[in-house]
Amino acid sequence: MNRRDFLRLTSLGAGVLFASPFLTLANADTDRRFIFIIQRGAADGLNTVIPYADPDYAKLRGSLAIDVSKAIKLNGMFALHPALAQTGRMYASGQALFVHAVASPYRDRSHFDGQNVLETGGTVPYQIKDGWMNRFLSLLPKSQNDAIAFASTVPMALRGANEVTSYAPSALPQASDDLLMRVTQLYAQDEQLHGLWNAAMDAKNMSDDASAKQDPASFGKLAASFLSKTDGPRIAMIETGGWDTHTGEEARLDRQLRSLDDMLAAIRDGLGQVWSRTTIIVATEFGRTAAANGTGGTDHGTGAASLILGGDVNGGKVIADWPGLSNSSLYEGRDLKPTTSLDNLIASLIAASFNIDPDKINRTLFPENTRKNAISGLIRT
Repeated sequence: MNRRDFLRLTSLGAGVLFASPFLTLANADTDRRFIFIIQRGAADGLNTVIPYADPDYAKLRGSLAIDVSKAIKLNGMFALHPALAQTGRMYASGQALFVHAVASPYRDRSHFDGQNVLETGGTVPYQIKDGWMNRFLSLLPKSQNDAIAFASTVPMALRGANEVTSYAPSALPQASDDLLMRVTQLYAQDEQLHGLWNAAMDAKNMSDDASAKQDPASFGKLAASFLSKTDGPRIAMIETGGWDTHTGEEARLDRQLRSLDDMLAAIRDGLGQVWSRTTIIVATEFGRTAAANGTGGTDHGTGAASLILGGDVNGGKVIADWPGLSNSSLYEGRDLKPTTSLDNLIASLIAASFNIDPDKINRTLFPENTRKNAISGLIRT
């Protein structure tokens, strides 16, 4: 289909224009659900899962240090940013856990290169040409339905040999049923567009609220409406942006985390009983500097924090081989030193969630990874 026909198709209110956050899904014959939420821009893990008991935290952060009296205390070492109130309640109910001082193998500070390493599962940028999520699909039973992409690009993590469906709600007014029927009739004899139009209508009908406003709660509800259906997709990726907080971090991070919190709660509520078979991981390409900069923000760093949520997550704990924040403990004298491999975390989570051999997961998803120590206790058995 050429660009003109694509734009003509998407202009008819099928709910396929770009939006942020952006949702990409893949069909898979499994009763499990898996969602990867990427925080593009390098989210500040130190002010998300706060090491308030580390004496160097407040010294390094200065005015950016989170007031522990306002935070959600998790244990004697860590607290959660107060904007993550609903996530904190999931933690308290055993449906969320957090992993700190985590990072991919990437050790430089380019967003594009860091995201490529995170999404491909390689050890250096552009080493691998497809995404670990797409390779993961090859380990699941064959999809029952063909998939179609309604965007010019699919996120790198989902690119590869297996077809996926990308979907984003349209900002245009919703097309009337009469118009959709007439277009369906128009395309009925069109060999090129008939199948594409039917697939677009299937994707539209799969959503309970394709015209949802793009506030985080509505987006979470929309994502859940796809994943909760018995014949819907099982694997999803959600892109979120705006995490690059070089300046004015206090207010910006509060808004970002509040939006993430609303979306996560809406996904949980929208999934209903399916939530008990759902696993979510939230991760970023790298963290931010341990010390605040001179403009009320933080710069590109290394170690970060990941959030894991779901109905059968073995939650209520923070997993951290804590390196400390003293000057001698920092990576290159400036960053939280990573002590947990993000590749291992993802592989361990998927292996436990889908009952797949961890070695097979690692060989397929992260073939260049040499640190393959599985992390146990992520999922309740």
